[in-house]
Amino acid sequence: MDMRLPQHQLQARYDAVRRRSLALAEPLTDEDCGAQSMPDASPVKWHLAHTTWFFETFILERMEADFAPFHPAFRVLFNSYYNGIGDKHPRAQRGLLTRPAMPQVRAYRADVDARIARLLSGELTAEQSAQLAELISLGLQHEQQHQELMLTDVKHLLAQSALLPEYMASPLPQAAAAAPLAWLAFDGGLTDIGHDGDGFCFDNELPRHKQYVAPFALASRLVTNGEYLAFIAAGGYLNAALWLAEGWDWVRTQGLRSPIYWQQDEQGRWREFTLHGAQPLDLERPVTHLSLFEADAYANWAGARLPTEAEWEMAAALASIETGALHPSGAADASGLQQMFGHCWQWTSSSYAPYPGFSVAPGALGEYNGKFMLNQYVLRGSSCATPDGHARASYRNFFPAGARWQFSGIRLAR
Repeated sequence: MDMRLPQHQLQARYDAVRRRSLALAEPLTDEDCGAQSMPDASPVKWHLAHTTWFFETFILERMEADFAPFHPAFRVLFNSYYNGIGDKHPRAQRGLLTRPAMPQVRAYRADVDARIARLLSGELTAEQSAQLAELISLGLQHEQQHQELMLTDVKHLLAQSALLPEYMASPLPQAAAAAPLAWLAFDGGLTDIGHDGDGFCFDNELPRHKQYVAPFALASRLVTNGEYLAFIAAGGYLNAALWLAEGWDWVRTQGLRSPIYWQQDEQGRWREFTLHGAQPLDLERPVTHLSLFEADAYANWAGARLPTEAEWEMAAALASIETGALHPSGAADASGLQQMFGHCWQWTSSSYAPYPGFSVAPGALGEYNGKFMLNQYVLRGSSCATPDGHARASYRNFFPAGARWQFSGIRLAR
């Protein structure tokens, strides 16, 4: 883990991650940063403050001599879900927090950063140094999670405006033609699943354990916009036989006929809202922002299924980790497994449950993952919004079946 890094290297990594969060907010107005488009999303300002709250609450409060909070009210305002810490501001009302303003949030970040730097440069015992490094490592991984959420949350926010404003001014280039979808066979067998002990991992990736996987095949690439458009044209959103019962109720209740960011103009041409603004639908790029319900219905229509997370992880041993560019790219390469990382999170058919032998850490930090292991499904890989260095084969992302504001796509299996 990062606790093996010299203190000056850990400081450099801390600075780099913290700078990136501020850089992600740079293209936005202060008004953009304070707005909340739905209860599942949070304002960018809140993300910037909450990640700072994490370092203040779990590191400075524990380890700083004569600790005093930057502002006493921030302990409540920027607590996300840690019941062991105390009261929380209601999640659905984060967009009502006009105060503190962005300048004070930036001052909060600067104050906590300076105090963390003093801790790192101070005299520490070996035990204190190891504890500090472990907590900083967790805090940085936590902040990288929120960096991805900042992008997906602000995309949802900007999509609510009739102006359809872009986050990034540069246009999306046309993707190269997608390689034909091929099926790659795997023998299955007894395999090790979970983090292998090399580098950082979250607690839900442990313990590594044996699991039997039957022989299976995995699609060589993600499903494209063009392929999903064929599903729509074939009446996929109108055919109850393709959908899980809850998914069919979800579709009918909301009157859905396409992915969340797709729109059809008067001439019948499809456009997709992206972080680069509204763009003509690129048929060669992976379809993204799908719910589990949509991914499963498409798989049924295609005569396939979604992979289990064990199948996905077994196959991922053959894949290279790519990094994204704020929108999924096409897969022109026809060799081997493509787009396992850096494009879209990939829904699996596996419910989010603890691994055999999983144990919750003591204290409030034990609330990080374990208490969410109910009514959610696992996604694997990473997306175009995932920060560099944050992806790994054992990473277990998770969302409810109806969530689709994340960069989530389809990898077929059979």
